[in-house]
Amino acid sequence: MSDEGVNDPLPRMSRKKAEKWAKHWTDSMVSTAHAHLDPKTARPTADFTNCIGSNNEEADDGRFTLSYSVRGSLPRAQHAQAVTDIEKTLKDKGFDIQSFEVNLDTEPANVVDAKHPKDQQFVSVGSVGQDLLVFIVSTPCLLPPGVEQQKF
Repeated sequence: MSDEGVNDPLPRMSRKKAEKWAKHWTDSMVSTAHAHLDPKTARPTADFTNCIGSNNEEADDGRFTLSYSVRGSLPRAQHAQAVTDIEKTLKDKGFDIQSFEVNLDTEPANVVDAKHPKDQQFVSVGSVGQDLLVFIVSTPCLLPPGVEQQKF
């Protein structure tokens, strides 16, 4: 009888390492965009949440997901090129592009959303203001090292 992958081993990573890894990703995207983080716009947000299964199950083994975001300043006229450069980099790294929109006008926002087919991390970059881009990294469900994975 198959459990349809519900008990497949989860990737292991500590919360500290996951946050460091997400920061590395956002920093890399900010650099590719040639944006600037500063005290007014660079407010890293790291939200750890419990993993919820497809049947709304929630384990007690410490598994978590992380959504990490920062904002970077960049003149609006450069957003389309920044998003295009990031989209190319993500493709080169094997990501599946889920959405991609560039626009030289004020609206709609420039955006690229991508997910890695193997590692399952999600990244997103988009215009959130006249001179701001938001850079987001979300991890798949991760299990802390040394913890026995709960079975369902």
